[in-house]
Amino acid sequence: MRTHYPTAHPAALVLFCRRPLLGEGKRRLARALGDARAFAVAQALLKCALEDVADWPGPLVLSPARAEDAPWAAQQVSRAVRVLPQPEGNLGERIAAVDALVRDDGCDRVLFIGSDAPSLRAAHLIAAVDALERSDVVLMPSADGGVTLMGSRVRWPDLAGLPWSKAGLGEALAQLCRGAGLGVALLEGSYDVDEPADCLLAIERLAHDERPARRRLRALLIGLALSVRQAACP
Repeated sequence: MRTHYPTAHPAALVLFCRRPLLGEGKRRLARALGDARAFAVAQALLKCALEDVADWPGPLVLSPARAEDAPWAAQQVSRAVRVLPQPEGNLGERIAAVDALVRDDGCDRVLFIGSDAPSLRAAHLIAAVDALERSDVVLMPSADGGVTLMGSRVRWPDLAGLPWSKAGLGEALAQLCRGAGLGVALLEGSYDVDEPADCLLAIERLAHDERPARRRLRALLIGLALSVRQAACP
């Protein structure tokens, strides 16, 4: 099933991602479920993220975590895509660096998403672009206190000092932007999949999602449900 976006959007969409590798990434899941199961979940989550972005009508950027994975990233979608590997630094520094490169190419509205928020839909991306018509920054809060989407129509303030990967990130990011005189729009919140309990939430939230990659992810998580429940409720 293809995603149908409006014919044009004045925004670049950047997917920050990590190439799934056995024994790397999703370490909180791996500690609870083992490396092989965490690897399978990471693969399925990435396919969910790629399911819709390939149809994005504006500029699309894939930003792998490592420079050596640039050829791999270029093969993930069957459309024109720019690959910008993430540089060194914390997540805020990496986002700012990639954002600057995209803006240098002439894009003045840039959205960032990750690969672990499977309930993200085309409607959320469209709402984010629409919000940037009224506000300088748009954020989609995550249930764990972070964000599952962030976008802006101006260059970001200094993101390096924010509490990345911690519960207060979303609020700290909003406060930083407001402190820099930027208007901030908040979308309806969502969630990402990092912990065993997040897998159970995804099973519930994706129950009626007919997108093929989401159906495969949900089937995988249902198969892991007993182990997930034991890990989530020791």
